[in-house]
Amino acid sequence: MRLALAAMVVAVALALAPAASSMIVIQRGMAGVAVGMTKSNVLATLGNPMRIRNSSNEFGTYTRFDYTNLTILFQGGLRVSTMRTTAPTERTAKGIGVGSTIAAVKAKVPNVKCRRQAGFRDCYVGTFKPGHIITDFQIKNGRVTQVLIGRVLD
Repeated sequence: MRLALAAMVVAVALALAPAASSMIVIQRGMAGVAVGMTKSNVLATLGNPMRIRNSSNEFGTYTRFDYTNLTILFQGGLRVSTMRTTAPTERTAKGIGVGSTIAAVKAKVPNVKCRRQAGFRDCYVGTFKPGHIITDFQIKNGRVTQVLIGRVLD
């Protein structure tokens, strides 16, 4: 009986604990992936993506791993340069993610700045200078629609 009760307590605790892989870590990463990780690290963490795309853009060649509601970009090499989520389950330690209001972002994300530019609105942490990492909460109709974390290229 005690063993069954202990197993139930552990199961409930695990169900209530936030999964490490569903955490957004400001200026670092999300879903267990960090800026700078290698492709093999990402594959070991998330498994095989639904789709892999190799292409090029104004910054050179890149590889893109597409998962459900998550995109990982390897711009110009083997290391993660940018990641983006549209999953409402991805949250910061203070509960901010897709669906959060601007007011919540301002209240719960330290050092965040918000702006309105050329038809879009976002709130971000970091500096838009080459080599720096940015965490960007893109906003539509007053709520976060996607979260990006990545290294500024230009």
